[in-house]
Amino acid sequence: MTKLENVPLRSVKSFVIRRGRMTESQESALESLWSVYGLNLSDGLLDAQGVFGRAAELVFEIGFGMGEALISMAQANPQQDFIGVEVHPPGVGNILRTIGELQLTNVRIYKTDAKDVLQQCIEDNALTRLQIFFPDPWHKTKHHKRRLIQEEFVQQARAKLKVGGVIHLATDWQAYASQMLRVMSSAEGFSNCAGDKHWVTEHARPLTKFEQRGQRLGHGVWDLMFEKAG
Repeated sequence: MTKLENVPLRSVKSFVIRRGRMTESQESALESLWSVYGLNLSDGLLDAQGVFGRAAELVFEIGFGMGEALISMAQANPQQDFIGVEVHPPGVGNILRTIGELQLTNVRIYKTDAKDVLQQCIEDNALTRLQIFFPDPWHKTKHHKRRLIQEEFVQQARAKLKVGGVIHLATDWQAYASQMLRVMSSAEGFSNCAGDKHWVTEHARPLTKFEQRGQRLGHGVWDLMFEKAG
């Protein structure tokens, strides 16, 4: 009989890496700019002040896609520093190319599982904002366990936020939006910025091409912002 005591439990992933075709410019950016703007899990705990050369508010985005929203926010808020995490190579290559073209100094990128980055690389009480825009909704009921917004993850995120820091969520899938609201409303240590059981109607989040396409098709979008209580 096989002994199971020392067999590590497999973590449920909230993503599947899709091997989309990378353009030549994306591949070139990934090869030439990763050493400048890329961060590695193996580097351990992030020294944000050392990386950015200053002390500033730190914003952390999970799943930035092709990077349009993250780039827009970094341009509009040069006084803040931004950490983006994405697992899909074309998106990473695209944002690196854009960062290089715009010569942005306030953006750095991880290409790995965001849960691992939070656990191993981000100090507690370090983040001003943690944002997750349009995560995979995992439509089928049997896959709901893969959804990122679950109680355990929310508490992991809370530990990394400063008191008064905000977690900002957005989705265009109503069933997932309802789950997000339930999870966040019952989560210890958070208060709803829009009031109990309410969605955010005004926010500073830029629209992505994905969202603009959805709006043209009549899709709804739901935003939530919850603040870490003292």
